[in-house]
Amino acid sequence: MTITMRSSTPHIARMQKIVVLGATSGIALEIQRQLARQGRELLLVARSPQRLSELQSDLLARGAQQVLTVAADLAQVQHHADIFGFVRQSFPDFDTVLLAYGAMEDQKTSEASIDVLLDELNVNFVSAAALLTLFAADLEQRRTGCLAAITSVAGDRGRRSNYVYGSAKGALSLFLQGLRSRLHPAGVTVITIKPGPVQTPMTDHLANSSRFAPPERVARDIIRALNRRSPDVLYTPWFWRPVMSAVRHLPETLFKRLAF
Repeated sequence: MTITMRSSTPHIARMQKIVVLGATSGIALEIQRQLARQGRELLLVARSPQRLSELQSDLLARGAQQVLTVAADLAQVQHHADIFGFVRQSFPDFDTVLLAYGAMEDQKTSEASIDVLLDELNVNFVSAAALLTLFAADLEQRRTGCLAAITSVAGDRGRRSNYVYGSAKGALSLFLQGLRSRLHPAGVTVITIKPGPVQTPMTDHLANSSRFAPPERVARDIIRALNRRSPDVLYTPWFWRPVMSAVRHLPETLFKRLAF
């Protein structure tokens, strides 16, 4: 566990102190770079101490006011209480939580191995829901703040090419919908972030990955939503909202025949 602090005059902003769960994911990296340039304060959680140390130095150099780091495997639910305890002690007035981790296994591998299937469901849904529940209770008690989680357009409908990953992301989106309703009376915002395919290490192996959205664009959309505390559901880039609306409304008799 590494802690580094740097102080200067804070910016006046609604979003000032952000906890990033899954700080070394492709999308999170670009989000954090942009937040650092805006002078925000960050607490980063990810598995690799070395990568966190390098990221910490980079973000401070880019202008972040404060960067704390915690090395932990977020997929291990038994570690969540310790992670949350450190955040409450070291970063008690955090106002924004962004959950940005996940894993996409090969669909055929998930079909052939129950262990791989269960691991993918745990990483993308079970562990995420457990972790968000801890932070939700804290913000609900304080009656302030924003929770946001990156899911995927893959969760809008089950496709033969990635339905294990998609079902986990779809479950997380449904969980966030219920959490949004629960926390609304307390004044806590919950944002569901649904990117289309993005150019990250997780998608490098996919066909046509060079045509995917650049992470810089997706990060700008996410930061704008976090600052505005809206919309409830963010599709990024924007055109995925009408695209997925059309996909959701295709009749099942037709959809099951589509080879994608």
